[in-house]
Amino acid sequence: MNYVTFGGVTVGLILLGYELVTWWPGLKALKKDPVKHASRFLPYLASWSYGCLTTLGVGGAVGFISGTVLGLSNWLGDAALVWGVGGAGGQSAARATFLPLSGPGLGIVLILTACFVAAVKKAGEEQAGVLKRGAWCGICLGTSSGVAGFAAVPLATAVSLVGDRVYGAF
Repeated sequence: MNYVTFGGVTVGLILLGYELVTWWPGLKALKKDPVKHASRFLPYLASWSYGCLTTLGVGGAVGFISGTVLGLSNWLGDAALVWGVGGAGGQSAARATFLPLSGPGLGIVLILTACFVAAVKKAGEEQAGVLKRGAWCGICLGTSSGVAGFAAVPLATAVSLVGDRVYGAF
């Protein structure tokens, strides 16, 4: 299990804020065609979900990469809080408990990793950036004690359930 600090959460929220500001079409346009504009945000949400899953007890190469990204984000955010606004660094922002993935759920994360890599390779340069930022944001916010962290619980439950059903079917 990787733990996030307030610095890591800050980095995650910066990534989310950046994406929301660049995505926001304006209220008038959003009211006119909400499905079209909401669908433009779906790749980010899907990659956020993937990034979140990689922090929930995943080991091996995927867990190592996720842990490294989270550790660097914690350090970067803590440094920005200390040197940028005079805050304190290193304070844990993680939930007290978390829901780890089941064994078959970990298999689903491995499958999703292959799909994520393929999606990034297939996407154009701009869309690949959206996917990468979404995964990075998910890694930073997946174990936080806020709303994003609580979203990880049903996500982990769903992936473990799908894994149990898929692998149980074979």
